[in-house]
Amino acid sequence: MQTNEFLNWPIYSFSKEEKRTRLEELLHSLTVHHSISCNLYENLLAARDVKVENKLSLEKVPFFPVRLFKLFHIQSINNKDVFKVLTSSGTTGQVPSKIFLDKETSNFQTHALVKIVQEFLGKNRLPMLIIDHPNVIKDRNNFSARGAGILGLSNFGREHVYALNEDMSLNIDAVNDFCERHKNTNTFVFGFTFIIWQNFVLELERLNFSLNLQNSIFLHSGGWKKLQDIAVDNFTFKERLNKVCGVKKIHNFYGMVEQVGSIFVECIQGYLHTPAFAEILVRDPLDWSIKPNGEMGVVQVLSCIPKSYPGHSLLTEDLGTIHGEDNCKCGRLGKYFEIHGRIPRAEVRGCSDTQVSPTK
Repeated sequence: MQTNEFLNWPIYSFSKEEKRTRLEELLHSLTVHHSISCNLYENLLAARDVKVENKLSLEKVPFFPVRLFKLFHIQSINNKDVFKVLTSSGTTGQVPSKIFLDKETSNFQTHALVKIVQEFLGKNRLPMLIIDHPNVIKDRNNFSARGAGILGLSNFGREHVYALNEDMSLNIDAVNDFCERHKNTNTFVFGFTFIIWQNFVLELERLNFSLNLQNSIFLHSGGWKKLQDIAVDNFTFKERLNKVCGVKKIHNFYGMVEQVGSIFVECIQGYLHTPAFAEILVRDPLDWSIKPNGEMGVVQVLSCIPKSYPGHSLLTEDLGTIHGEDNCKCGRLGKYFEIHGRIPRAEVRGCSDTQVSPTK
């Protein structure tokens, strides 16, 4: 199988048997590739006595703790082939993850993101409102998760307007002008969840100002830990956002800078969905065994995308529950799940990390 073949797979149409067969083949080839190309990964496999010549089931693909990307520079390419470095935001005083991409992996991420997002936005580029300020994307060679998210998703929009000034204050004139110009057309709005809440929703409420974004599709992610701390759940977020701008199509998504491109988008039933080229497993933190559907555990994410670094199987620091597979009422095939938040005492991520709240 060609390493880029997954980009042509239908996003939400494989049965679990077909998906498993395809994923196991590609993930095996990535495991072999990284064992040859990355000494740290090779040492990890040796410590676990993993023989790469043996094809492994999804459950047996060795996982890389996501925290290691904060502690080491981990890559499967030569320095001269580094095309872009992505960094997680982290909180003050915390070391960010650094993810090294070559052109091929960067292209994989871009094309994978396109395939997923078009399932929710359609193929036409829509007028786009970005709930942030433009200086976030200044350095295009050294992105934070926040900047990478904005730049990646801005490709799905046109006539971009930023809703915030550099000091994070709301540019009400720019936003109102955007709404007036596009009040009769579909639009696309993107922002990080906590920023939308703190700098958009609360400010519009303070000003007692309503916008007309009823034809908009909202995509958002990140900063749910801060919202949970002030008792704002997914239902409250959607309800208050709807009241200030009339929007009804609001989709949260889950992902991380360590696997950019493999995002899990929320359907109308309130569940996150796995695309064809990515998968999740939920493990018991006591013995790392697989938890059955309906039981909460630590989330492991698998993806066909990471070729320039060993990020194809990562153990996150998030708790989640898989609710089913191939039978969500929204009609999409694949696993559907929810994320409950961080493991207790795990490091808190910054507001631009892509983390979600409980969706039910």
